[in-house]
Order: sequence, then structure tokens, then C-alpha cells
Amino acid sequence: MEEQAVKRTQILGAEHPNTLTSMNNFGGIYWTQGMMAEAAALHNKVLQKSMQILGADHPNTLISMNNLTETYQAQGRMAEVAALQEEVDKQRQLG
Repeated sequence: MEEQAVKRTQILGAEHPNTLTSMNNFGGIYWTQGMMAEAAALHNKVLQKSMQILGADHPNTLISMNNLTETYQAQGRMAEVAALQEEVDKQRQLG
């Protein structure tokens, strides 16, 4: 999966939606392996880029928000979980 993300970045560029999807998936692998700090950092990076490139209400951005929320929850970062969940709910109602 890491190789796929690297190749997509090289071919499509760091801001292409497919590159962001690969990065998000790789963050999920970190999460599954219990590497929560790495997962949170990567999910946060993907979320920030998704918000800039796709917009806050885009389905892929909402998926990124959800993934970061799950990672924060696994880390016990409940205040950040609540804030992100509010944003996800707000964007889903608007969209």
C-alpha cells in the first residue's frame, strides 16, 4: 500500500484525489497495526489537503474526517473527537 501511495504521488501529484485516497488507506493500515500516532498524523494531513482541494462537504473529505475521528477516539482524544464529529454532522446536513 505504501508503494501505491508513493507511485500515485509521483505520477498524479500530491494533491490529486486518488493520491489522497491512497494516503488515507495507508493511514488505515497504520491504525490496524496499532500505530496510532502515525495514523493520526497521516489522516490529519489527508484531511487538511482534502479540505483545501475538494472542500469540506465532499464525500472523500467526510471520510477523512471520520477516519481521523476514529483514530483520535482510539487515542482517547475525546475533545477532538467531539469537535470533528460535529463538523461531519454539520457537513452531512448541508450536503
